[in-house]
Amino acid sequence: MSAANGTGQNNYNNNNCDFKEELVKMQSVSSLESELSNVNIYLEKIYSSDLDVLLSIQKLNVSIKYLENLSDVNLLEKNDILVTTLFEELAVKRPCFKILGRPALLELAKSPNGLQGINRHRYCNVLVGAIVSVTGIQKRDEMARLLSLIRWMGGSFRESINYKTTHLVSGYACSVKSQYAYLHEIPVIGSSWLHAAWERRDEIEFKANNTSFFSEHKLKPFHGAKICFIGFTEEEQSHMVEVLLHNGGTPISNENDTECTHLVVNESSLDSIPSVKKNNAEILKEAWFWISVQYQSCALTKEYLLSNVNVTNTPISAHVMSSTLTLNSSRSRKRKRHLDNLGSLLRSSPTPVATIRETSPTNSSRPSKRRSSAANTLDGLRLSCGSFLNFTNSPDHPSPLKLPRDQDLVIKDKPFSPRYQVFSELLQTEINYVGVLNTIITVYKEPLEEIIDKKDCLLNNTEIKIIFGNVLPIYQVHREMLEELKCLATLWQEDSSIGNVFLKYSSELMKAYPPFVNFFEKTREMLLQCDQTKPLFHAFLKVGQLRPECCRQSLQELLIRPVQRLPSISLLLNDILKHTDKNNPDHQALISALASIREVMTHINEDKRKTEGQVVLFDIFNDIDNCPPHLVSSHRSFITKCDVVEQSDNLSGHGDHLTIFVFSDVVEVCKKKKSCNGKSTKEPNSGSHKFNGGAKSYKHIKLMPLNIIKQVIDIKETEDCHNTFSLLIIDNHDFKEILYKFTMTGSNSGDNHKKIFLKNLSQQVANTVCSGNILTSLDSQQLDIDTSEITIGTFEKAFKFANRTRIKVGRALSFNKTPRYFIR
Repeated sequence: MSAANGTGQNNYNNNNCDFKEELVKMQSVSSLESELSNVNIYLEKIYSSDLDVLLSIQKLNVSIKYLENLSDVNLLEKNDILVTTLFEELAVKRPCFKILGRPALLELAKSPNGLQGINRHRYCNVLVGAIVSVTGIQKRDEMARLLSLIRWMGGSFRESINYKTTHLVSGYACSVKSQYAYLHEIPVIGSSWLHAAWERRDEIEFKANNTSFFSEHKLKPFHGAKICFIGFTEEEQSHMVEVLLHNGGTPISNENDTECTHLVVNESSLDSIPSVKKNNAEILKEAWFWISVQYQSCALTKEYLLSNVNVTNTPISAHVMSSTLTLNSSRSRKRKRHLDNLGSLLRSSPTPVATIRETSPTNSSRPSKRRSSAANTLDGLRLSCGSFLNFTNSPDHPSPLKLPRDQDLVIKDKPFSPRYQVFSELLQTEINYVGVLNTIITVYKEPLEEIIDKKDCLLNNTEIKIIFGNVLPIYQVHREMLEELKCLATLWQEDSSIGNVFLKYSSELMKAYPPFVNFFEKTREMLLQCDQTKPLFHAFLKVGQLRPECCRQSLQELLIRPVQRLPSISLLLNDILKHTDKNNPDHQALISALASIREVMTHINEDKRKTEGQVVLFDIFNDIDNCPPHLVSSHRSFITKCDVVEQSDNLSGHGDHLTIFVFSDVVEVCKKKKSCNGKSTKEPNSGSHKFNGGAKSYKHIKLMPLNIIKQVIDIKETEDCHNTFSLLIIDNHDFKEILYKFTMTGSNSGDNHKKIFLKNLSQQVANTVCSGNILTSLDSQQLDIDTSEITIGTFEKAFKFANRTRIKVGRALSFNKTPRYFIR
């Protein structure tokens, strides 16, 4: 019974609360209706014929009155509303009545709330729903103007910034409020946003909080900041000043300048924190600058304050690392001296183009100009078509990107034999190398992939695949191999088999390395292009370079390491083999391992040459107008080319500038377009066709299979005949003999160049038709050739004895029992 009474009492209380709430609502509606019933809208005479205004007032269900003279506005009361064209002139006087602009009136009529909540002057609804805070505005008049604009456009102003703030108008990107806004993803915009919105105040449907609109006025990350750079080279500082100006900041040359707000310091070049005497500038690490550029917002300065300079923040040299692996044996000291001497030689000698090795940090060049780090670093490391086995330097020096050494790997109770010392060096370099690959993946590849689907992505999927797509398989195989090498070190015995580890993974190495090495040039080109054309990606690379695990080495420098690793392993295995007794079971395994590593490198060389040949083939095809599509074939490769002037009239016309491309089974003859005559043309595989706007340098003339070339004729040099040769072919259709005559031009001219070209061509023809040597030499008189006529643009002397020439050619070169000679 008591429970029932309790339930009844609760229902009564709930009903009573509902009744009270309903009563409050009725009273508020009643008061609102009462308030609106007392509202009068006063119109200027100009609006008396504006149907849109009249219909809007009718919808609002309020009375209309007209002002014959604006001097009568002083008679208006608190609840009255004035719609006028002189909105701004009257609003600044802050009258007791409310002033509306025509756009605000039209939009309020469409709103279900009507005039409810209109307690300030409002010209339009451009900022309705926006909660705006303002900071960094020094002039009081400007601040007052901004506050008025916010309210006149229907927005709300909040002095303090919090989670409800939708926009921050700032005059200083590095202020505390600005950094709070960046942290909470509140748009930080300049005062130009409000001014631009006010300019569009008469547009009925326009909204200033539209993302595409306020993004145009987004504050640059260093707006209002005055920054001084300390400890950088002249080239680096010039580049950073350029970036600073582009991002809204002002460079300061003297750190004690009273206007200086920030000191950006290269901490690796300083021994102590610089003292600031005349200002309160914050001393920040270089990373703060580049992170701000990357994210286009001022990073939190407290995270990058320079509180302690790491004096030892320099790359660890190879001989120091080596000394930690060797003890007090005379052989170890000798080996250490050898490494020191060899390292100094490497540092003092320029990097050869065809040499493939791991670069030590002392050799790596720093960026000298804006976005030139890729070019400076990689131009010296450009791969040539030379052999991958062509390495002459010492094993790779242990990298400064060194992981913490595993204490279990140091076997203190065992003697350090020469064999073990070299193995320790191999192990340490493998640890460093896996650390480099891990850095490439975790510092660069994965962060780029995480934002690939976001609006602030730095690279698209194709660009990421070209730059990083072939790194992961190499990392996986070396990570597994490293674990086995660690086990060998932990359980070390003199007969431990090092060779078997590399034999076990030889097939995986064969699969992993060719894709990376073969397309390294494409990787390099893509990285360089993105670095130069994408400022935010450039900043991302700079941020990564400043990470501790990178030890100030750029991504370009890190990506060259896989190219250098196999030659380095080969040298170290060879060194271990020298210190391994022939009776040791590992001796034969090391020989086999060395053979397998060299087999991988040989396979890379062959595969690389094939790949480069295919790339060249595509480049040539794309540069020839009307080129036959079947020129591109998987079994065809580029051999050589030659620029010539035609002396006959059989192909294009006498005196025409032609180019002969020799492939493994065909010859393509093209005519140089007029725009390219007399100019240096593009080399195959230069990639320059990608940047010339699609214009092609050549026009297709004739594609000939090599098997129709019956004789390659080297015309002997005379006073009147230079760099001339001929090709005798058999026409496949009518089996007539045709003689083509050419004179080499440009950089190809010269007796030596001619001999090399003709030798390559004749050898390729001989290989195709399985015949002997088809290269022969004849006097110019036998073919009646005089190249001196080329310079004056006539070929009459070259062909005035054409009939006699046919006879002489027939006697010298006929291949038929009853020859038929034909020269067109």
